[in-house]
Amino acid sequence: MFGLNDTDIRAIILSLQVAGAATIITLPAGFFCAYLLARTQFYGKILFSGLINLPLVLPPVVTGYLLLLLFGRSGWIGSMLETMNIRIIFSLNGAILASSIVGFPLLVRAIRIGLENVDPHLVQAARTLGAGWFNSLFTVTIPLCDRAILAGMSLMFARSLGEFGATIVLAGNIPGVTQTIPLAIFQYTTTPGGDRAALLLCLVSISLSLLVLILSETLNRRLAGRSAR
Repeated sequence: MFGLNDTDIRAIILSLQVAGAATIITLPAGFFCAYLLARTQFYGKILFSGLINLPLVLPPVVTGYLLLLLFGRSGWIGSMLETMNIRIIFSLNGAILASSIVGFPLLVRAIRIGLENVDPHLVQAARTLGAGWFNSLFTVTIPLCDRAILAGMSLMFARSLGEFGATIVLAGNIPGVTQTIPLAIFQYTTTPGGDRAALLLCLVSISLSLLVLILSETLNRRLAGRSAR
């Protein structure tokens, strides 16, 4: 299809699977962390915020290596998962984990900004009228920051589509198993005569990223229009 071979198509499908799974899996934790940072005060908050944002400033290869130490067969977490027959390294699970960790700060930062812009008096009014914490959360807070949540998910998805460094260290570059678009492009650029295939996948990557941004902007405008009614 359009000059793409079966391996390329599989890499595209895997990229979408990894990005989608990473976004969905991290959304609850991302919202929880953003809520803690935006609405609560606690000892060590600055350190907590720094740890969440650390993957933004660390080289992705460093992040991938640290994950390898933790989730490898001899790692603290990896050894426990091994007893439950759950494999992380050199698997699709590893690619999803790497993308989740690297993109998580973008998700949290976007949602945190949205939560900070929600008027706390509206939440207090809902609580005064008898709404519990969960009820006010889902009927007041989340609807008022839905655009921020959408923005965070879009950034997370787009970042996961382009994740390379942490993925290649933790999950490897296995065609049909963990090889996403960036990894396939890297392989083509190091293969004689692979320039045309690499360029083609670059165009696919650009198209997918642009599509995500367009869809995000379209949904954002619809949510803004609904809020203005």
